[in-house]
Parts: sequence; C-alpha cells; structure tokens
Amino acid sequence: MTHLTTHVLDAARGIPAAGVAVSLRAASGDQIAAGQTDADGRLALGPDLLAPGDYALTFATGAYFDAQGVDSFYPEATVTFRIRDDRHYHVPLLLSPFAYSTYRGS
Repeated sequence: MTHLTTHVLDAARGIPAAGVAVSLRAASGDQIAAGQTDADGRLALGPDLLAPGDYALTFATGAYFDAQGVDSFYPEATVTFRIRDDRHYHVPLLLSPFAYSTYRGS
C-alpha cells in the first residue's frame, strides 16, 4: 500500500466523486505526484514513503462540478497536512458545490 491515500465523496449527491484531479506538493511547492480519483472516489498517490514534513493535496473541485453542469464556489480545495512518521496517511475530502471538509482518516 502506498503511504498516502485520499477518498473524495460528493456529499451533495451521496456518491463517490469519480474523476477528480488531485495533485500532491511538497512545502516547497514542488509537485510530487498527480492523479484522478477512480470510480469509487479513491486515489493512492506519491512515493512508497514520504519524508517527514508538510505537504498539500489540491483537489480540482471546480472542474469536477463543471463537468456535471453544476455551479460551484471553490475552483479548488487545498488541504495542507504534516507527515511525522512512516505510517499510512489517509486524507478524505467531503465535497459539495459550496462547501468542503476533511479529517485525518485511517
């Protein structure tokens, strides 16, 4: 299993958010990895192990809603988080056209 995973759920529709573009960046701003959520709204990205430090996941939320013909407020959502050790990190995103939330998953 990769060190970092995410799961995007479309809370307004009650379904996984498939096809959301996601990028992983280091604190320096350098892109480490990028991908799109699968049919279940899930994505594993990055190297097998991330060094301790701060990172950011940026979700292309506006493009996701545009593809559905749904007006939305946030063109993207960026979640900044800290890696401290070599355990698995899961960063879920609950998404709607005018709000989003996240938490430390397991």
